[in-house]
Amino acid sequence: MSEHIDLSFAPIAFVSARMRDGRLASIELVEHCLRRISALNRSLNAFITVTAELARKQARTADSEMRAGHWRGPLHGVPVAVKDFYDTAGIRTTAAFDRFENRLPSQDADMVAKLRDAGAVLVGKTNMHKLGMGTTSLESHFGPVVNPWSVRHVAGGSSGGSAAAVAAGLCFATIDTDAVGSGRLPAAICGVTCHKPTFGVLSTAGILAGETTDPAILVLSHPCVTARGVEDVALAFELLTDASTRDAASAVHRLHAPLPVRRLGVVTNFAASADTTPPFEEVMARVASMEIETREIRVPFEAASFDVSGIERDRAGINASLFGDVDAIVLPTLAAPTPTVDDARTHGEMAVSPSNTFFCNYFGLPAISIPGGVDKEGLPFGVQFVGPQGDDARVLALARAYQRHVNWRYVPPQRANIGFS
Repeated sequence: MSEHIDLSFAPIAFVSARMRDGRLASIELVEHCLRRISALNRSLNAFITVTAELARKQARTADSEMRAGHWRGPLHGVPVAVKDFYDTAGIRTTAAFDRFENRLPSQDADMVAKLRDAGAVLVGKTNMHKLGMGTTSLESHFGPVVNPWSVRHVAGGSSGGSAAAVAAGLCFATIDTDAVGSGRLPAAICGVTCHKPTFGVLSTAGILAGETTDPAILVLSHPCVTARGVEDVALAFELLTDASTRDAASAVHRLHAPLPVRRLGVVTNFAASADTTPPFEEVMARVASMEIETREIRVPFEAASFDVSGIERDRAGINASLFGDVDAIVLPTLAAPTPTVDDARTHGEMAVSPSNTFFCNYFGLPAISIPGGVDKEGLPFGVQFVGPQGDDARVLALARAYQRHVNWRYVPPQRANIGFS
């Protein structure tokens, strides 16, 4: 890879290697991101809180540690952000809700503590749909998130600020939540990648700790990781699953191992508008040349609901019933093209349909949404790979194999009205 790569959109492995061998300082990378946030956040509204002084302090510490030979792994010194759902000690956590505007936690959420232990640098808290109760990110006490590809269209939600921040090069990864698809939907809309792992793999402790929560959300919500490509997501996910003991660099190595998927189920009963099917067919044409056997499969979408009285029974049987004859399945992330802001305000808080994503939350399945091209309006289109419970590594490897096969490279949004050059 060229040494002249734009730092705004460089892969995590690239910047990590250069910080470790002294060719790049964390403080240099952090200042680069802070300048970009200063220039673009006024247009995107991706951040609720920018933690500039904390980020500089953490970056200087990371630089000192790496100079002393103490390397914590691929996120050491890397600028990241967290959705403003996650408690951060001494930094307000608002969930974009007016009553929580000055809510100041005393303790970090588990995922925030994991990031700190990995040496990551926190540049801020990202904007979101109020209380996570919508899929557009238009409803926020701090103003709507703006889609970096088009000011006319929504950014998706509820993790819209994170997807916009990653897409625009304001940070390298974010930690988010996904209860109905609310990490994967904005990732698909903004042209980036989100992995929602198997239920229970990542801790939800410290998401608005002490506040009243709908019991159904507790068993549907999954922490998730958003970044530009699969390798970046895998590096962050690996560290978050066991930051203190695992050799984090092995995540990329495993992604380059022989593909662990031989039979891929192509979902036939997903929700789709007429404009959604053609870009998915283009993705499947590329999959067809990967030497993977495909077979048609139907997903029990109708079983997924907010009535969670039978969820443990349903989760216990899903691996055998859905994956008995296939190793993984594939389907679009979005059920329809990204709605305009005007249409979304007319249709309400769930204007971006979770019809193709919610079943993964209900059944606790690992699912990754990756960029799959663009729709007829030139806006990003996302595709999901979904695997059995516990097979996160297989899902990540399949997604990375697809990206290698199509020679995928991240293409940032180019929108003069947002401030991109």
